Amino acid sequence: MIDYSFADDLAIITLDAPARRNALGLDALRALAEAYERAEADGARAVLLRGEGPSFCAGRDISGVDPVTDDVAGYLDATLAPLLRRMASFPAPTFAAAHGACLGVGLGLLIATDVVFVADDARIGSPFAALGATLDSGGHALFVERLGTHATLDLIYTGRMLTGDEAVRAGVFSRVVPASEVQDATELAARRAAAGPTEAFRASKRIVAAIRDERLGLWEAMALENRAQAALAATNDYREGFAAFQAKRAPEFTGR
Repeated sequence: MIDYSFADDLAIITLDAPARRNALGLDALRALAEAYERAEADGARAVLLRGEGPSFCAGRDISGVDPVTDDVAGYLDATLAPLLRRMASFPAPTFAAAHGACLGVGLGLLIATDVVFVADDARIGSPFAALGATLDSGGHALFVERLGTHATLDLIYTGRMLTGDEAVRAGVFSRVVPASEVQDATELAARRAAAGPTEAFRASKRIVAAIRDERLGLWEAMALENRAQAALAATNDYREGFAAFQAKRAPEFTGR
């Protein structure tokens, strides 16, 4: 079950099937995609993704799946991959609070999110070696980039999970937070982003994506920054930020 709420420019999307550790079947993936569509239609200036219960997401819900007749391509290519692309391309800042099991598809949801706070009790990786399957949801690309080939294959071959602390120290995710605080800390960060200079955040998100996807160098990236800054100079929030700084007061951004 996917719950959605929207208030104060922040969309909160909750994976709410704690008895199944928020494992996701086809219907849940479709509902999650609809939640992100709804968040954009609502004009969300930030999105928070969280999981109810003891885990963020234990991966795909394979209860009742017959491996002989399972439509793997339908799940991964036709449903999961478009969802992850949709999440990654969401125009405003996105945040995730990760705790407990963050496995397989759950890892993919985190990879597709801008800022990820992980609990110190998090278990991050893939249990697929025990299933005769391989790491999916973008895990190979993330781990090779951040950990290198040797550490990546070590995790895959042995099935060992990263802890939250290991993941953050390796640069996989944003910061590690005590398990008892991770939900509140992530929501606070998301709310601050939702009240921030939205157009500036959107510009930075586009620049970071271009640097990553197009392998841009220093001067190419700087050219993108310069064009973005020139465009931002025409926004109300840019002018408000300067005025607030000069008046030594807190800015009041509207996202425009």
